[in-house]
Amino acid sequence: MFENIGEMLVLLWRTAKALPHALRQRQKVLDQLFEIGNASLLMVCILSLFIGGVVTLHTGTALAEKGLQQIIGGLVGISICKELAPVMISILIAGRIGSAMTAEIGSMRVYQEIDALQTMNINPIHYLVLPRVLAISIALPLLVVFAILVGWFGGGMVSVFNDRIGISWEMFLGNLRDVVEVTDLANGLLKTWVFAVVIGTVACHQGLITIGGPRGIGRSVTKSVVNAIVIILILDYFLTRTLMCLDL
Repeated sequence: MFENIGEMLVLLWRTAKALPHALRQRQKVLDQLFEIGNASLLMVCILSLFIGGVVTLHTGTALAEKGLQQIIGGLVGISICKELAPVMISILIAGRIGSAMTAEIGSMRVYQEIDALQTMNINPIHYLVLPRVLAISIALPLLVVFAILVGWFGGGMVSVFNDRIGISWEMFLGNLRDVVEVTDLANGLLKTWVFAVVIGTVACHQGLITIGGPRGIGRSVTKSVVNAIVIILILDYFLTRTLMCLDL
């Protein structure tokens, strides 16, 4: 475990050092942005819509029993903004995009295409890792902003049309606007960016160390998704704790 963590940190450092070469790989970055961003919008929309609805259904009903349904907008808004959207969308992207990255790079490793790149004096970090890590670092925060807005919409829909909650759009949005601040959005986006770097680094690392043919590719994909999700959940706690101590 510690060896893998060390290798991932070294890969992340080598990728950061390769950032000056990003312009040379701009077309590959754009291709990855399309694959991560546009191709994931529908799933992100569905997931975030129902996350907002479920959160509102549970908390709104409980608050309505106490006569506090007027505060549901702020509660749903801040929980989606700071926690649910960053974590759930990151897990979704780890499963969909992280697995694809690992499978692509792992196939190249198994079938010696990476060795061929090195023979042609092409750095695999510049050519394979940098575009993917850079693209996911840009695309995932944008997806989370979209997910937050859709989640708020889903929460508002349930608040308005559920008879047990029964508040107006104006009350929901007014309380949301009073409670949620720009710093809350920045809090969620900062965590999302860290998760994006984790997903990209873990996926590329597992791809680069793949051995053993098609079965090895399958094992690497599984490890990539599981490791990324576990690291995301662990980091989420420590990032939340740190941001709370900094009063952000």
